[in-house]
Amino acid sequence: MIFLGPPGAGKGTQAVKLASKYGIAHISTGDMLRYHVKNGTDLGEKAKAYMDSGRLVPDDLIIEMVKERLEEEDAKRGFILDGFPRTVNQAEALEVLLKSKDITLDAVVLFDVDEETLVRRLSGRRICPNCNAIYNVHNSDYPEDGRCKRCGNGLIQRDDDRPEVVRRRLKVYEEETAPLLDYYRNKGSLISVDASSESDAVLYAIVSLYGGKDDSN
Repeated sequence: MIFLGPPGAGKGTQAVKLASKYGIAHISTGDMLRYHVKNGTDLGEKAKAYMDSGRLVPDDLIIEMVKERLEEEDAKRGFILDGFPRTVNQAEALEVLLKSKDITLDAVVLFDVDEETLVRRLSGRRICPNCNAIYNVHNSDYPEDGRCKRCGNGLIQRDDDRPEVVRRRLKVYEEETAPLLDYYRNKGSLISVDASSESDAVLYAIVSLYGGKDDSN
């Protein structure tokens, strides 16, 4: 499965839940990049050279990382791609890779959320600069004193989580991904879920639309 959706739509949260539920791989391109760079792999060194110079990591490097990741044991049971592909070119390269491995996508899930909900979610996010814990001022577990429950450090709002910046990010996302949504829509593989609902309801919707068996009971 592929998860698509704007920042703040909850793709990563649901990917973690489904991966744990079914014992499959949650493949995040961001996580892959950090792993390869941190461990100094050949792919990581190549990617780091681009990142250090402020350039985008080329599609062929990302595809090679995905290819390696799909060969790991958990991915052989199934996988969720989170954060990739982002463009039609990447989608086409991914399709070639999957065909070479005789893998068929079951679904491409679009997390559909209205702009105001996303702005509220993202602008309410606060992080701990010390241990990177994430909180949200709209959640019931948000610390009243504004300090991290893990280490006691004061929480901050990232610059790119400010409402005006969030709206710009969402506009860029919409412009960049519209062709990708059309690509999968024309293939008949795109399904949409209302990601503005509560987390458990979104999970149930994905399982229902996918047609999988909910064996949690």
